[in-house]
Amino acid sequence: MNAATLSGLLKKGDRVAVSNITGREAEKVSVISQLYCDNIVGGWALAKGGQTIPVAGGKDIRVFNDFEALMKALPEKERPNKVIVYSPPDAVYGDVKEVIQHGRGAVETVYVITEHVAVEVTAKLKHLCDDANMDIVGCNTLGVMNARDKVRIGAVGGDAPAESFIPGGATIISNSGNMVNTIASYLQSAGLGIAYGIATGKDPLILTPLKELLALAGKDRGTKLIVLYIEPGGTYERDALQYLKTHRFTKPLLVYVSGAFAEGKNISLGHAGAVVDGACTSSTDKMRLFDDYFGIPPFDPGDEKSARRKIARSKRGIRVATLHGLVPAARVLMEALSIAQDFKPLRPLALNPWLVELGPLARRLPKELALKPGTIPSPYKELMLSQLKAELGRSVARQSMRGASHASSNDGVTPRIYGYSLPALMSRCSFSRAVLLAWLGAPPAHDFEVELFEMCLTASITNGPGTISAQAAKLSASAGNEPNTALMATLGAIGLVHGGNGKEAARFLVKLFKGTGLTDPYDRKKAPDLDKLVGGYVSDYKRRKEASKVAGGSVEKIPCLGHPVFNKDAVNYDPRERVVNKYLEDNRRYNVFLDFYHRLTRELTARGVTGKSHAVNVDAALTCVCLGIAWPLLVSRQIALERVYNLPFLTFALGRVAGGGAEYLDHHEYGTDMDMRTPNGECRFLTRPKD
Repeated sequence: MNAATLSGLLKKGDRVAVSNITGREAEKVSVISQLYCDNIVGGWALAKGGQTIPVAGGKDIRVFNDFEALMKALPEKERPNKVIVYSPPDAVYGDVKEVIQHGRGAVETVYVITEHVAVEVTAKLKHLCDDANMDIVGCNTLGVMNARDKVRIGAVGGDAPAESFIPGGATIISNSGNMVNTIASYLQSAGLGIAYGIATGKDPLILTPLKELLALAGKDRGTKLIVLYIEPGGTYERDALQYLKTHRFTKPLLVYVSGAFAEGKNISLGHAGAVVDGACTSSTDKMRLFDDYFGIPPFDPGDEKSARRKIARSKRGIRVATLHGLVPAARVLMEALSIAQDFKPLRPLALNPWLVELGPLARRLPKELALKPGTIPSPYKELMLSQLKAELGRSVARQSMRGASHASSNDGVTPRIYGYSLPALMSRCSFSRAVLLAWLGAPPAHDFEVELFEMCLTASITNGPGTISAQAAKLSASAGNEPNTALMATLGAIGLVHGGNGKEAARFLVKLFKGTGLTDPYDRKKAPDLDKLVGGYVSDYKRRKEASKVAGGSVEKIPCLGHPVFNKDAVNYDPRERVVNKYLEDNRRYNVFLDFYHRLTRELTARGVTGKSHAVNVDAALTCVCLGIAWPLLVSRQIALERVYNLPFLTFALGRVAGGGAEYLDHHEYGTDMDMRTPNGECRFLTRPKD
C-alpha cells in the first residue's frame, strides 16, 4: 500500500474526480460533499460533457465526456489525485483502466463504490492499480471521512456529515458504510469524537483489507482508539489479528461482530461478501478470534468494574456482544486506559422513538416495553409536522394476520367486536350501530349517524328487478341453487360500475377536502369555502373537458353524478338521496360533503359544462354519510384511508345482498326453473357459422 498514514487515504487539499457523476446517487452525494468540503474538481459521464451540476451555496461541478477530457481540461494543479467510481458493475473495469491510463503519476487512490463487481474483475483492478502505483479501496465501499480535516470522499456521513462526525480520537473501520455513520453518532454519547471513518466494503474480495488499514491507524498520532464493525465472510480478521500480534500493536480495539443471529438459518445478510465459506469466516469464529486476542471475555454492561480491571490488564481492548454496548464499553475502556474524552458527552444513548403506533398491543405489553413517543429534533420535526398535516389516515404496518384479528375476538366465553362484548351489544344496540363499530373500530359519535347509516342500508336493498345484482339472484334461483349461492351471485354482480361508484366518490372527496383543514363535517360555520372549492374544480374540469374534445378524447366522469333511471328532466333527483337530504334538513343537521355535491351539480349546469342538472345519486348519498362518520377518525389518524374508500361500497353491498335474498325467495317461490334463460329465438348471433 502506498499510503503511509491514514491521511494518505484522504486529507485536506486532496482533489476528487467522480465517474458516472450524473447518475442519481453520484450526483446527490457529490453535491453534499461539495457543500461540506469543496473537494470535487469535476466528474465525467458518457455523452454528458459540457453540463454543469449546480451546487446551491457552493462551487458548481463541471461534467466531462470521459476522464481523459477531464484531465486535459484542468490545469495541472487542479487535476484530481483521488478518484471515486460510481459506474455500473460492467463499466467499472473500463473506467478504472481509463483512470490508470490518463491519471498515472497524478492519481494516488481509487475508491470503487460499486457493489457486485465480479471477483475476477476485482482481482484485475488490484493488479492494474498495483502496477500503476495507485491504492484502491473497495469494491462496495461507501468512502472515507477525515473528520479532523473535515473532508470526505463518498457518502460517509450521509446528508449531514458535520452532525455525525465531530473531530476526536476514534478511528472507525467498518465493513458496512452506513454503520460508520451510526457508530460515529453513538460514540458522541461517550464523549468520543472521530479521527477517520473508513468503509472497507464487503464484496467477496476486499481490495484494501483490514490488516493494511490497522497498520495505517497504528501510525496515526491522533487515533487513540480503533472501533471495528465486522461482518461474517472472509478471513481478513484472522490475517489482521496475526499482524497485530507479530507487530506488537499498541492501540486498543473496540469490536462488534455482527451476523451471529443468522447462523444456521437461511438468511441473507445483504452484502455479497457476508458469506460463510470456511474456517474463521463465521460470526462465531470471528468472535472467538477477537476474544482470544484480547484475552478477556466480551463486555458485560452489568459488571463494568470487572471489565475495567481486565481491560487495564490486557490493554488490547474488548469485544461487545451488542451494538448498543459500544457506548458503555467505550466509556469503560477509556477510563481503564486513561484515554481522555474529546468533549463532554452530548447526549445519553437511549431510544427516542419519534412515532409510536402500538394500537391494542399497548394494553398487553409491560410498561417498560410500551414505549412513549420521544422528541423529534429539528428540522425533522417541522418537516414531519408539515407532511402529517397534508396526509390523512393511519399508516399501517403490515403483518401476518393468520388466526389474528383486531376486529373480533373470542376467549372461549365471550365473542367481541373491537373489544366490545357481542352479547352486550345485542341487548342494547341496533344492527346498524354494531356494523359501524365493526367497520370503524369505534362506536359512532352521534345517534343521528346511525339513523343515516340505516337509511343508506335500506336505500341499497333494491332498485327494481332489472338491476344487474337483482338479476344475478333471480338467475341463481332459476338455476335451482340454494340461498347462499344466490347471495354470492348478488355480490358477484356488484362492481365499480354498479354499486361501487361510491369508492371513487370517496377518493374524489378526500382529494378535494384533505387540504382544507376540515375537522368537523357537520359544522356549517367551520366548513371551508365551498363556493371557492366548487368554482375552482368546475373551472379546471371545464378546461380539461374542452381540451379533450379538441384532442378527440374524453375527460373522466365525475363520480356519483347522474343515474340511468333518474335522468329525464332538466333538474334531476334520485329519490333515495332526497330522503337522506330531507332527514338532514328536518333535523337541522348538516353534511359538508352532500352540500358540496349539490353545489357542484348546480355550478356545472350554470357554467354550461353539462346540459342539465344531474341527480346526486344514491351512491353519492352513501359516500357523504360514510365519509361524514369516518372523517374525524381519519383526521386523527385512527383509521387508514383505504378503509374509508371501501365504506360506501361495503354499505351498498350489505344492503343489496339483503335485496338479493328477497329476489331469491320471491323467485324461488313463484318462478319456474330455467325461466331466466333467454330463448334462442330472442338471441342475436354475431358470428357466422364457419364450418
